[in-house]
Amino acid sequence: MSSTPLALFVGLPNPVISDDEFALFRDTNPLGLFVGRRNQREPEQTRRLIDRFREAVGRDDAPVFTDQEGGRVQHLDAGPWPLFRSFGQFAELARRDFDLGKKALRLSSQAMGAMMTELGLSSGCSPVLDLVFETTSAVIGARSFGPDPDFIAALGREVVDGLLETGNMPVMKHIPGHGRATLDSHKERPVVDASRETLSATDFKPFVALKDTPWAMVAHVVYSAYDAELPASISPVMRDVIRKDMGYEGVLISDCIFMESLQGTLPERVRQVLDAGFDIALHSHGDVRESEAAAKAASPLTDAALKRIAAGKARLGNLKIDVRAAHRQVEAMFASALVS
Repeated sequence: MSSTPLALFVGLPNPVISDDEFALFRDTNPLGLFVGRRNQREPEQTRRLIDRFREAVGRDDAPVFTDQEGGRVQHLDAGPWPLFRSFGQFAELARRDFDLGKKALRLSSQAMGAMMTELGLSSGCSPVLDLVFETTSAVIGARSFGPDPDFIAALGREVVDGLLETGNMPVMKHIPGHGRATLDSHKERPVVDASRETLSATDFKPFVALKDTPWAMVAHVVYSAYDAELPASISPVMRDVIRKDMGYEGVLISDCIFMESLQGTLPERVRQVLDAGFDIALHSHGDVRESEAAAKAASPLTDAALKRIAAGKARLGNLKIDVRAAHRQVEAMFASALVS
């Protein structure tokens, strides 16, 4: 096993790591693990799963990510965990009372971050900074704060800072913006034909405003004004747009490579992401054979990626809060503003 982790997150089909999976992770050393709803039944089981992955790769701080935004995208929803509101609901509250909306969102983000940190989860892959329009694919919907980039940036800041304070890594997505896509990139390859001027003034703007966020997830969306063929997640052109034009210096991880916006075999998709110059390929589910194929295609993290990862970790705080008490406070804020 290389001492430098592979530039790869792996996934699992079950709530336990099999002996074959343990041996594969031990021998290949992927950077991190992505766990979904199928993997998380209750707190102790989740902790055991995370500990076993970290034992396999021999790193106590190996990142373990999930999807935990709130609303319909929260993978901690089967056990005793509180259910969190969507960003769309917080946006509605903020439009009625901006300060109250920001306060509620910050507290909710702290509660969610503390809950994940207590479980050993490194990140919930949040916030979503995509704009939403009438034509936006339903895959975004209430996951977005709305159509106004400045409003999105202001609310997104509360999420980023609230998560960092509790030791949970924010990951802004889906850079450089999924909002103008009318197709679901899980199923098809969306093409956005907006001009460079329009994208810079709108979709890109929240990501630029929050470019100090340590991690960002790259969209599987084609932006034809820059690259007419390749989705951002596998486009060297879009890598340069994100790094140079948008000024983003943090860790760049692809959206899940199983999504059908990408083409080719699983190993080919891993190579497409890494050959385009992105830091990490996300393989968020699959069986042991698929994980082995992805691992064979992946290369070790670059020195630059290792430095970016270390810089992000250095910003994590250790704020401890009562998750359920904070959640009740947030619900009281919504009740006081009569927002359902």
